[in-house]
Amino acid sequence: MNNSNWKSLALVGVLSSGITLGGAHLLGLGSQRDVVLTEANASGAGAKFTTNMAGIPGDFVAAADKSTPAVVHIKSKVVRQVSQRQMPSIFDFFGDEDFGGGRRQPQRQEGMASGSGVIISPDGYIVTNNHVVADASELEVVLSDKRKFKAKLVGTDPNTDIAVIQLQGEKLPANLPYLPFANSDDIKVGEWVLAVGNPFDLESTVTAGIVSAKGRSIGILGDREKAQSPIEAFIQTDAAVNPGNSGGALVNSRGDLIGINTAIAGGQTGTYVGYSFAVPSNLVKKVASDLLKYGNVQRGYLGISQMQVVDEKLASQKDLKASSGIYFGSFGENPNASAAKAAGLKIGDVIVKVDGKDVNDLPRLVELVGAQHKPGDVVVVTVNRDGQLKDFNVTLKNMDGSTGIVKSTVSSLVQVESVGAKLDNVTNNEKTKFRINGGAKVVEVLPDGWMEYQEVPVGFIITKIDDTVIKDAKQAGDLLANRRGRVRIIGIDPSSGQQYRLEGTLR
Repeated sequence: MNNSNWKSLALVGVLSSGITLGGAHLLGLGSQRDVVLTEANASGAGAKFTTNMAGIPGDFVAAADKSTPAVVHIKSKVVRQVSQRQMPSIFDFFGDEDFGGGRRQPQRQEGMASGSGVIISPDGYIVTNNHVVADASELEVVLSDKRKFKAKLVGTDPNTDIAVIQLQGEKLPANLPYLPFANSDDIKVGEWVLAVGNPFDLESTVTAGIVSAKGRSIGILGDREKAQSPIEAFIQTDAAVNPGNSGGALVNSRGDLIGINTAIAGGQTGTYVGYSFAVPSNLVKKVASDLLKYGNVQRGYLGISQMQVVDEKLASQKDLKASSGIYFGSFGENPNASAAKAAGLKIGDVIVKVDGKDVNDLPRLVELVGAQHKPGDVVVVTVNRDGQLKDFNVTLKNMDGSTGIVKSTVSSLVQVESVGAKLDNVTNNEKTKFRINGGAKVVEVLPDGWMEYQEVPVGFIITKIDDTVIKDAKQAGDLLANRRGRVRIIGIDPSSGQQYRLEGTLR
């Protein structure tokens, strides 16, 4: 297969560490917000001015006092491949990083990355962004009182850009300040919020703004951080955040944790120009809990596909008696494994609620089902069927079509230096989809390796090496380990399902 015929399946990734792409000026995102001034209370020195007038912010001192001690500064030593950008975006992750030198040619460089994190338990567990700690060989955490501790990585989830780390050390305080998770569903558009973090290495910084939107999908996770099933339902705010805020806390006016700051709409300088985006706390809580309990994230699936948001045009085309909701036209590749079909849903139903909560767009449906539930959980799905509302109790399944907990696949990962890739076993769902009995899936392409040179995408499934049919990742790793000379690899492009052949010389 010629390189010219090989389609790259992902944009060049930018890790948290704050290299921000330009373009926000194209959408006019740089206007200043009006400043609201309040007068001091004349009744006595030190008295606080309060107001109940709608639209006027209240006193944020208590919220800042409550949240600031639980927000930490994370510094990580990383080795990454730094390369020239190939496509601009107005959205980016934000952090601070210093790799030195230019980025005109792809190369591996060692440097320091910086971001924020939120302590979520008194024994030192911290939630942050995956892109803050990705590729870190060493983590240092600076508490709000300037004490420094080493930390270890507990687990990551690129699909939500969330990670959990844990403080280490013999002198670790017994009862660290922490923030419990609040219910992010309770936050309202127009409500005042605070962003707490460490922008530009300025520790313990607090800014204020309002919630501009909820359930916002900006298409950033699918292009970066190796996310294969990205879940985006961001809380959008106009609270000022900048490089270094990534992984910090978004709290309401009571100081309750309602999100983890993750991305900004940035200008050419990579700094804040109008909007920031946070992963909602309900999603963060689920991911963190799964990482601590299972070692990976458990997600429930309805088993439906060909989903579309219902509008007037679609309702007319499909003769639907519904004006909103999510229409679906298939039970997926394997209908017999569909949780929705087993519960009694029919093709053409319009999903309008999950557990009593309105569903008006796809990010909200994904959040309410896959992001907040695991296989085996039962959710109440309300559908509009021919103008009538019907409730169905749906027992969610995993990607393999069962209700069992999905075991961590870390033990099946195989790193193959000769081709520069990490391989994993294919899932049962992938076997069914591509009609194969086995294979080895490329889950990471290592910098400067043979597969990177061949432009092999993440997700590529190796089915044969030379004349040997591949059953799993271990077999592929054994065949390729220390391999030199000519090699022929046959596999499947996950985006098209087509078969391709790679030929080359391993050195």
